[in-house]
Amino acid sequence: MSAHDEPGLAIRARGLTKRFGDLVAVDHVDLDIPEARVHGFLGPNGSGKSTTIRMLCGLLTPTAGDIEVLGLQVPREAEALRRRSGYMTQRFSLFEDLTVRENLEFLAAVQDIPHAAAVQRIDALVRQYRFDDRQQQLAGTLSGGQKQRLALACAVIHEPELLFLDEPTSAVDPESRRDFWEKLFELADAGTTILVSTHLMDEAERCHRLVILDRGKLVGDGTPKELMAQLDGRTFEVHAAQPRRMQPALQRVEGVASVSQVGNALRVLVSDQDDIESRLRDALTRVDPQAGMQAVAPNLEDVFVAATHRDRSGVEDTERAA
Repeated sequence: MSAHDEPGLAIRARGLTKRFGDLVAVDHVDLDIPEARVHGFLGPNGSGKSTTIRMLCGLLTPTAGDIEVLGLQVPREAEALRRRSGYMTQRFSLFEDLTVRENLEFLAAVQDIPHAAAVQRIDALVRQYRFDDRQQQLAGTLSGGQKQRLALACAVIHEPELLFLDEPTSAVDPESRRDFWEKLFELADAGTTILVSTHLMDEAERCHRLVILDRGKLVGDGTPKELMAQLDGRTFEVHAAQPRRMQPALQRVEGVASVSQVGNALRVLVSDQDDIESRLRDALTRVDPQAGMQAVAPNLEDVFVAATHRDRSGVEDTERAA
């Protein structure tokens, strides 16, 4: 089936697998990525996020599986895809001894943009990314947030249909991250499909849709709201005089996936066993009869824990699937 047969689909991958010797970095992953959306790749370090993105953009040849991106067969047509896509890594990879404008000019030349069109495009990007008064500043002297903005401007200089971002904001402050994400939504609104890998929950929650990877496997796929709704009734908040003393008692209850302290309270994620709530209350009473517990709405961190900690939590396989 071609991506053109499914309207609005930018990427289709089936059985995507990558092995490095005995290590299976990506294990038979199926993906459908819609056009003009910000699609997040969420997972712990070593989960296969970066490897998956590198295969999708043609930088890495899969061991097995089929990939179609913008109607192109990857990696066979990776060169054609590179002309229609942009790629940005977590490290600032531009030339620090060139000015802001020189970096943009160099990338325009790499993309074979005609001179007159390049001048017009660079002028537009300088305004859009707020570099009007910094065009002649050396890139190496920019702040972390400014470097990320410049890297994004360079990645989109050829107006790509698809943009791959590999943990792009891991080294910048929260305000710069918010500004960066506003730029991503502007691009998506203009029709660009964006794939962004992250391990930051607040960034993941901004995405239109999320894929969760763990140890190379796809363990979640859906909108943030859909993924959180799957955990309804499975998250509790516990208030006790000595939360650190209460924590190990709750962790010993069968069916408890995680117990973490948030401020003066404990947040508890459980499986969907029928009697789990009563057993939790029994454990509370034994340690502190005055302790209180109430159900709370699940958040994306709960989704992440449920999806990536099955081996330690007892959460069933069916609860990992989106």
